[in-house]
This record gives sequence, structure tokens and C-alpha cells, in this order.
Amino acid sequence: MLVSDRLAELGIELPAVAAPVAAYIPAQRIGNEVRTSGQLPFVDGQLTTGKVGSRVSPEIANSLAAQCALNALAAAADAVGGVDRLVGVSHVTGFVASSPEFTGQPGVVNGASELLGKIFGEAGAHTRSAVGVAVLPLDAPVEVEVTFIAE
Repeated sequence: MLVSDRLAELGIELPAVAAPVAAYIPAQRIGNEVRTSGQLPFVDGQLTTGKVGSRVSPEIANSLAAQCALNALAAAADAVGGVDRLVGVSHVTGFVASSPEFTGQPGVVNGASELLGKIFGEAGAHTRSAVGVAVLPLDAPVEVEVTFIAE
């Protein structure tokens, strides 16, 4: 099934590619891999802020990680000329800005992994890192990088 068909089936529309907030490009293709820069959970230009475990609940952070993955998919699709040129996921790295006592980073990053699994099916299985950090750019609670496989 084409990725565009699966997105339509899931009722998901790709967002516009988020403008970089510093000196980098959103995604780059090298061979059959497309690596994205870290994507923040922007939705229509708006950004939720705060630390997970204090101002942001783990459940909200999980959905924000999914939004980061969707933003990464949009950036990768733009880099290769369309979402249907992406055929799988190789690796996900998720950064979670956490209060010191919060240890549920893997559950937060599951939001990204689970969304990619719904979109790509078996080809969405990937290696992953989930890292707790003190702060992220613009005080975002989550940032996600994805390496996709392209045809």
C-alpha cells in the first residue's frame, strides 16, 4: 500500500514542512536513506512548551512525539519529491525535556514509533533511542529525528 493511501485511510494530512529555527535543513537524502533534523511538535505554527513530568503530562507528550514524527515525515517527503517515495523507517531518536524525577521517556517516544508503525506497517519497525534532557529548543517538551528508507 502506498504511504499516501495509508495516510488517507488513517485520516492524516501531512503538515507543511516546519521552517528551521536555526542554521540547518529539515531533511537530507543520502543514498537510500533520508535523515531528518530534529522536529519539534509544531501544529499550525503553535508549540506546546514545558517539561514532561511537571507542566506536560506523559500522555500529552506521547501525542506530541507523534506530531514530531508526522512533521519528520513531511520533511522527508519534501526532500525526496513525495511521501510515496518513502518505503520504511530505519531509526528514531526521541529527546524528552523532563523534570528530574521523570523516567518515562520510552513511553513518550512510543508516540512517534507507534504512529510510524501505523503508517508503514512492518516496514515501520525501527531501532530507537529515547533520551531525557534538561531542555530543548524553544522549551519544547519533545524533539524527534527520523531516518527513513527511500526507494
